[in-house]
Amino acid sequence: MKIRNLLILIFSSLVMISCVREVSNNESKEVAIAVNISVAKSSTLAQSLTPSVQSHKSGTFVSGEYRTQGTVSITTKDSKLFLELGQSFKISESDPDLVVILHRSDNVIGSTKPPAYSFKNGDYIILAPLKKYSGAQTYPIPNNINLADYKSAAIWCRKFNATFGAAKLIS
Repeated sequence: MKIRNLLILIFSSLVMISCVREVSNNESKEVAIAVNISVAKSSTLAQSLTPSVQSHKSGTFVSGEYRTQGTVSITTKDSKLFLELGQSFKISESDPDLVVILHRSDNVIGSTKPPAYSFKNGDYIILAPLKKYSGAQTYPIPNNINLADYKSAAIWCRKFNATFGAAKLIS
């Protein structure tokens, strides 16, 4: 009788261990499925929260009145146009009246005369005052601007009608 009880106890223990393993495996699968679903949802949410950025045109600055270097690009974020000066942007002189403009000419420096490389009214549109003399920066382009009309970006001093530098915008 004692052997029989011992065998029943051993058999019951094996069955319980087997059941625990089965439940544990099923729970692990359920947890793995839940984690995969959560990661997929997070990834989709992150993609939907990341603004869609599309580049239209870009160029490299050529010095005019003062040394100007770096890149510029026209981009779209969430259906809005922006002019972006790249991280490598740098201008050698600080002036309190510098502005960022779009210009109709594809060769601003070559189509104007030194030393000031001055502009004529109607050839440009002012986007905003220059925020800083080096580094990345972004300027919104008004919705009513037709980019096809403007072929260059430039840094211009309004006070002295002097072009510090310009970049031909290429698609």
